[in-house]
Amino acid sequence: MSGSLSRTMEIRKHVVETSGGVVASQHRLASEAGAEVLRAGGDAVDAAVACGFVCAVLEPWMSGPAGGGAAMHWRAETGEAHAVNFGMTAPADLRVGDFPLSGEGVAGDLFPWDRVVEDRNVAGAKAVAAPAMVDGLEAPHRRWGRLPWAELLKPAIDHASAGLEVDWYAALIIATAARDLASDPDAAALFLYDGRWPRPFSWSAAGEDRIAMPRMADSLEVLAREGAQAMHRGDLGEAMARDVRDKGGYLAPADLAGNRARFEVPLRVPYRDALFHAMPGLTAGPTFAAALGALERELLADPDAAMPAYARALRAAYRARLAGMGHDGESPAAPGSTTHFSVVDRNGNMVAHTQTLLSIFGARLLSPSTGFLMNNGIMWFDPVQGRPNSLGPGKECLMNVCPVLGVANGRRFALGASGGRKIVSAVMQIASFLVDFDMSLEDAFSRPRIDVSGDERIVADEALATDVIDALEGIAPVTAVRRSLLPYPFACPEGVLEYGAKRQGMTEPMSAWGDAVAEL
Repeated sequence: MSGSLSRTMEIRKHVVETSGGVVASQHRLASEAGAEVLRAGGDAVDAAVACGFVCAVLEPWMSGPAGGGAAMHWRAETGEAHAVNFGMTAPADLRVGDFPLSGEGVAGDLFPWDRVVEDRNVAGAKAVAAPAMVDGLEAPHRRWGRLPWAELLKPAIDHASAGLEVDWYAALIIATAARDLASDPDAAALFLYDGRWPRPFSWSAAGEDRIAMPRMADSLEVLAREGAQAMHRGDLGEAMARDVRDKGGYLAPADLAGNRARFEVPLRVPYRDALFHAMPGLTAGPTFAAALGALERELLADPDAAMPAYARALRAAYRARLAGMGHDGESPAAPGSTTHFSVVDRNGNMVAHTQTLLSIFGARLLSPSTGFLMNNGIMWFDPVQGRPNSLGPGKECLMNVCPVLGVANGRRFALGASGGRKIVSAVMQIASFLVDFDMSLEDAFSRPRIDVSGDERIVADEALATDVIDALEGIAPVTAVRRSLLPYPFACPEGVLEYGAKRQGMTEPMSAWGDAVAEL
């Protein structure tokens, strides 16, 4: 973390409270799109559709129709939780022999796998897995939606037609990936000047530069008319698969047809006097459950004293994850490409939804026929064979997403985060703040945290007291860092909470675009 950063500057956000519904996401305009749906009488799942597609347009490097993820849904009328898995899968035609190890150390992106020749599992067409994000939004809408599907995509279509505004934050994000984007002519033409230069922004005034996205707008129009079927069994998906294969990848229409969103039985996670519901399967839900199970055996006198207990619980949970679910060690310095949003409507229905391309800008590859950035889900697999998460055709990707639902102390809440392996640490700690210390949502999000992501160190917010950091040093080596706007040393959470007739929303204080927006 830069030593040049100001030591006197303070950045904070305030919780949004309403008697109606609220949407909390990583982009204010996406939250506004969801809140407008609630104002029109929509359900939480309707707001999630609008919010999710606007995120895909305005944060195209984080998620999109060519990505995947998972979501938890709470239905107030039945008192039931539902898990929706719309993760990615490896194409059936993938050839493991196309990913030989280079012998050049570890890969330079999210995971410290043995490096593959030409980084084929990280960037480019061979890194693309079969997506299911669109179906992950449509499947719940088919069950519980109130407003027409096509109406809910209109805000995203309008934003794509208007183009993506390049402010200082967007310019920095694009600049971090400019070299990789330049390797794909279609991605370079969309995001870079003259196919090679990062886009500048004005230092002294609001700039008017916009990235035109007419092809994406056209594709969203198709999705508005035809729904997820256009991606999985329609011309849109066929065109996208053809683009990937033309660039040397494996994705085929059959892969898209075979990978659909599915409803699963959520993990039921009792914790002290609270109850959580989390994602099952190849997600971070089991790791969240294991961490809470370990934490329940600890005595938590106060939030500071809880930090060593959090470290012990997370270390134990990650040992189990890495041993049984895959050797997925992720580099804490690398940016992930994920977005999360949480929604509650005026009737108490909730959604905790995480969608992702995996790396920043995914495979750094654009499908010219659709205008969609492609995921690099193949990077989730270990390229070394014979391990729990080894690369193979048709396999389901192991995700780090961790949307959860919880109820405790007379309050119900939905939480989640972006940030790769850092997600579980953030979600578990915020959950504990709400349950063990009855914190307000604002205090829980603003409280200093640690990150324990499975390696041999603890990343600690330097705002923690010196004696807390010393206690953490007794468990593992500690790196103390400042919480900053960019890069994020910790995960980026979003949450909503209901108590009585009131509902609240909050986003990570250091997320420059993130905000909660109320229906009323």
